[in-house]
Amino acid sequence: MTVAASPPSGPLKGLRVFDLTRVLAGPTCTQMLGDLGAEVIKIEHPSRGDDTRGFAPPFLPNPDGTPTKESAYFAGVNRNKFSVTLDIAKPEGQEIARKLISQCDILVENFKPGGLAKYGLDYASLKDEFPGLIYCSITGFGQTGPYAPRPGYDSLIQAMGGVMSLTGEPEGLPQKVGIPVADLFAGLYGTIGILAALRHKEQTGQGQHIDIGMLDTHVAWLANQGMNYLATGENPARLGNQHPNIVPYQVFATADGAIVLSVGNDATFERFCKAFGLEHLLADERFATNAKRVENRALVTDTLAPVMTSRTTNEWIAELEALKIGCGPINRLSEVFADPHVQARGMVIEMPHEAAGGLVKLIANPVKLSATPPDYRIAPPLLGAHTDEVLGRALGFDAAAIAALREKGVV
Repeated sequence: MTVAASPPSGPLKGLRVFDLTRVLAGPTCTQMLGDLGAEVIKIEHPSRGDDTRGFAPPFLPNPDGTPTKESAYFAGVNRNKFSVTLDIAKPEGQEIARKLISQCDILVENFKPGGLAKYGLDYASLKDEFPGLIYCSITGFGQTGPYAPRPGYDSLIQAMGGVMSLTGEPEGLPQKVGIPVADLFAGLYGTIGILAALRHKEQTGQGQHIDIGMLDTHVAWLANQGMNYLATGENPARLGNQHPNIVPYQVFATADGAIVLSVGNDATFERFCKAFGLEHLLADERFATNAKRVENRALVTDTLAPVMTSRTTNEWIAELEALKIGCGPINRLSEVFADPHVQARGMVIEMPHEAAGGLVKLIANPVKLSATPPDYRIAPPLLGAHTDEVLGRALGFDAAAIAALREKGVV
């Protein structure tokens, strides 16, 4: 899908966001708001910009495949944003920031707790002047508690939040998830909080402070494993690619690779056994119910493993899908993006990008809204690409005033 610049059409059209975020958690939040139609003004340091502009290679490619100087990492979470360079450490920068904030509905930041107070841009400094402002802070450990001053990093949060203890082979080292899930979940929970606060503001006219801690959000999505612990007081063991509460629900080797087999209930297990010559297992109480299969996990796995190697992955998928038994290949990313279903769902878009001299591919927003779908208006911006436009349009600064600010290093 190729898209070009257009006016916002999403459900948040008309809202303006003052974006003081960088790296991943905060930009994930503000990109979601931008995709849904909000105008996002991304504030970046005049010389450095967002840290992720330097998280490269890889870089976005030119049409001939040669690299640009634009980080692929940055591009992944910074579309639909106006990039404005502004040094908020300078008094003039702080004054401009407050003028812009006065025209915004939402402020999102991911500085350490108290880090914006010295600039007069923390919530306590702004709430009385801008009582309708929705102010979202995303940090490693939240605004309160003994760890609040600590920096938060994705792998650190995965470790402290328990997910690493649950991930990996039973006899191996704990493993982090292969994508920065702690950052991503914090950003998405931030979006949820902002949408809830918008509803409150609609009813009362009042803004509020949203305090998102990455460790909090990590604990919140421990889900069934967290509940397993709370119910038993026992630390769940690492199970590799197996499910803690359902068996068989795991990776099996096939004749030419591997497959995920997901047998979600007893009726499905019965169907599986009858289709593949394993009816005798149904008479064995150790296999008869999911609870018994969980108790006898190793026996079930050892029994099914040689059966699963009797067919290729594609053969298993064809037969299991015909029986409506959950299964799937273990795709590399090249296979994910080539998958006909992923393509049919439009999960890759192309946007014209100035630095690339053509179109660049980006991962689409997954939220499918029937009346007001996400829109794609602004490609991931060059550093400061919209400074003159935003300061002129929003604050009435003329070219001479902006040039003077640039000379002083304010923008």
